[in-house]
Amino acid sequence: MSQVPSDRDSAAGPMSTFMPQNIDAYPLEFTGSGGEYFRVWIVNVLLSIITLGIYTPWARRRTAQYFYSHTMVAGSPLEFTAQQRKMVMGFVLLMLITLAYNIAANTGQDTAVGVFLLAGAVLAPFIWGSAMRFRLGATRWRGLRLQFTASWKEVYIASWPVFALALVWFCVFYGLQMLSPELAGAMESAGLEDGDNEAPRLKFTWAMGTLIVLGLMLTVLCFIRLEYNFKSLLVLKAQVGAERGRWKPVYMDFVKIWLATLAVFIVTVAILWTLVYVVARSSIALGLASVGKGLGLWMFLIIMAAIVVGIFLMILASAPARAYREGRMFRLMWDNIGVSHVARFKCHLPTGGFVWLRIKNMVLTLVTLGLYRPFARVSEYRMKLESVTLHVKGGVEQVAGAMVRQQQGGLGDALADAAGLDLIG
Repeated sequence: MSQVPSDRDSAAGPMSTFMPQNIDAYPLEFTGSGGEYFRVWIVNVLLSIITLGIYTPWARRRTAQYFYSHTMVAGSPLEFTAQQRKMVMGFVLLMLITLAYNIAANTGQDTAVGVFLLAGAVLAPFIWGSAMRFRLGATRWRGLRLQFTASWKEVYIASWPVFALALVWFCVFYGLQMLSPELAGAMESAGLEDGDNEAPRLKFTWAMGTLIVLGLMLTVLCFIRLEYNFKSLLVLKAQVGAERGRWKPVYMDFVKIWLATLAVFIVTVAILWTLVYVVARSSIALGLASVGKGLGLWMFLIIMAAIVVGIFLMILASAPARAYREGRMFRLMWDNIGVSHVARFKCHLPTGGFVWLRIKNMVLTLVTLGLYRPFARVSEYRMKLESVTLHVKGGVEQVAGAMVRQQQGGLGDALADAAGLDLIG
């Protein structure tokens, strides 16, 4: 008697062709080290500087190959098989587009700049989809090739928040002009020379402020929805052999993480502001107590220290929130995805530990003038990777062998290779 898949199964992914009984757990491992990666990193940095950035695609390929080859999944390493030619083509294409845009912007060609921005918005889904095809198509494990099988129609449907965002701010600007005729008059007179017309005085009202705040809130929600759409599409349309990805998170999971991230940012800013207030008050009191004993020099040192500390605190204020969001999102993703009904992942990444590691790495990177960066990257990658465990129904050899037999032939691989470019850094 055949079994009819439930709605939950359909949403999570296609039914598997495998019917094994036992489930084996395989913790992921990273076998690299900061010292090894430092040698790769320093060569990449020096050659990129010497070649004025031209070496960038080669540097990115060397970096990807290092991390892939030291990432062990069920005892076997990943492979990065991307063609260097396609990485160079993607890099050159982006550089030409950036150069053309900068020339148009710096020479006052407003129409050309508008065309570039409009084309960028229209092509953004294509660029993302092409990059995902490239990245998954360049990944191998035990002879298995990953694929991103979403059609361009599906990619553009998932990208609707981009166009909704444009509509939101069109309505905001139109609404501001309706609420404040003076704003419309100021915009009309902006192109006139001085003395030809006197610009009207603008009056900011609560209604205008409410409209702007509403626009900002909708902007954040659109960004969250875009992230959710892209991540879910990437998982559901990722394919290994004939097996598709399985996805459980819902949109509100992403919203909760963003709200929690905002709370962490507010708390961090409050703590740093309190510390700055206490230190500044103590320093000013000490400076006033030093009247007649080099007060000018003392105040100069206080001002210079305040500038340096202010810059550092601006970076530090957002670091815990960004690390918190990254850790929470990583755990949400890898704790709720799988490969059809053949395999699933579980993640136990400690968010607090990851935030502390990020702060420690940032401080050490600043103290060492950037030289600690490769060690920081390896330590964060190791913590995230080794928090993930792969659970496979049946032996890995049996499942991987069946998936290899399911793979497309040479024509399918050639078409997949032709579909993507390395367009996103």
